[in-house]
Amino acid sequence: MDNAVLVSFGLYLLMMLGIGLYFYRATKNLSDYILGGRNLPPSVAALSAGASDLSGWALMGLPGAIFSQGLGQAWIACWTIIGVYLNWTLIAERLRVFTEVAGNALTIPDYLERRFDDRRRILRTVSSLVMLLFFTFYVSAGLVGGAVLFEGLFEVDYTLALWLGALVIVSYTFLGGFLAASWTDLVQGLMMSLALLSVAVMTWLALPEQGNTVAETSPALGGFFDDITLVGMLSLAGWAIGYCGQPHVIVRFMAVRKREDIKTSRRIAMIWSAVTLGSAVAVGILGFQWFGGKLENSERVFLELSQIMLNPWVAGFVLAGVLAAIMSTIDSQLLVCSSAISEDIYRGFLRPAASQNELVWVGRLSVAGVALLATFMAMDRTSSILDLVSYAWGGFGAAFGPVILLSLFWRKMNLFGAISGLLTGALVVAVWKQLSGGPAGIFDMFEVVPGFFAALLAIILVSLATDGKREQARFETLLHALKNTGPHAQDPADQASPVSK
Repeated sequence: MDNAVLVSFGLYLLMMLGIGLYFYRATKNLSDYILGGRNLPPSVAALSAGASDLSGWALMGLPGAIFSQGLGQAWIACWTIIGVYLNWTLIAERLRVFTEVAGNALTIPDYLERRFDDRRRILRTVSSLVMLLFFTFYVSAGLVGGAVLFEGLFEVDYTLALWLGALVIVSYTFLGGFLAASWTDLVQGLMMSLALLSVAVMTWLALPEQGNTVAETSPALGGFFDDITLVGMLSLAGWAIGYCGQPHVIVRFMAVRKREDIKTSRRIAMIWSAVTLGSAVAVGILGFQWFGGKLENSERVFLELSQIMLNPWVAGFVLAGVLAAIMSTIDSQLLVCSSAISEDIYRGFLRPAASQNELVWVGRLSVAGVALLATFMAMDRTSSILDLVSYAWGGFGAAFGPVILLSLFWRKMNLFGAISGLLTGALVVAVWKQLSGGPAGIFDMFEVVPGFFAALLAIILVSLATDGKREQARFETLLHALKNTGPHAQDPADQASPVSK
């Protein structure tokens, strides 16, 4: 490894640590720690949401999938961009307003409890447990990505690289908090996009016969529409369907400074996502040509090309950017897990009068516990980053997607419908994942698709079959705030609600 790469790698990490420490000092209370005081500027909210989503899988998983399976995997990028747009258009503004009006809810379980006036806190419990289950898989995917990077960068054993990466990431998260994670995400998001674009352009320029080579080699990858069936296209569409149920992404909507900033954030998010994903697809295609389709680990194609194509000093920053992107996603996911355990479970059930300092330490121990479990799961050297991400994505998309979407738009949805939707979505994903084959390959479909629509049906049927007058009244209050009084109104029902804090 070139010394220049190591030095620039270290400098980049020190810069990220400095940003994290600065905003760590600016965190004054629980609201700051969990949601940044709802004060994120549009650019920070947009790139933070993007970097929390498109990290290790966009830099390594997606190019690797293109490299090994062909251009048909580029549909993942297409559907992801559609999902980004729909998320910012349908979910962002309403969730920003509803969560603040409904007693200033700081977490998704907190919002759901208040939205459906759940006085027994069943919904908070179920949503927190489902969240912890699937985030463990998501964190494991990030740790695999970090281990692959450390393994190649420092030429160490995979297991040692895994534990080293976990130690770095957990330590960073201990120092973090929402503000630190969000602002470092801004820098990391820009670095991700620039790194992918630079490697793609430099590889293109370095290839002999440039455009002719692309035209001749692309068919060997498999065409954009080759082997695409109805079931296959529905599976790929699951990447868009699942977007509205990703807690670590939609929590950024809750933290935007004001509702008027949503449109600006959406434009920034769309431009950034298009450049980043387009470059990732290009890296997979060009990497296939450069290496002749032969690479021991296809998910290392971006890492290998960056070291070949870029100046060692630049390559060091790019490689550091990969690790930082992975860290930013895991940081965000661990923070959501931390808030679920400390705020939604520990303070919600065990210690309602717990001090701020006590909750912080519960959160830190939660981070360590989830990270430890995820590290053991990542010990399997054959684990695919994209496979782990897709399972977690499917779980969140099916369990939370329909619940969040209908909670924002359907006045007749009630508590029983929300609980049934969460459980149905999670259960269908868990069962469907174990199946394969079937008529027309139906059981090979991405599990988020059947899980999402099964949960949607469960919510509608159960809500219509049970009483929901109290929930309808709450929805009307929230809708009134959205249409007339803006996001700063307080829901009168919260002043007397037994679940208010």
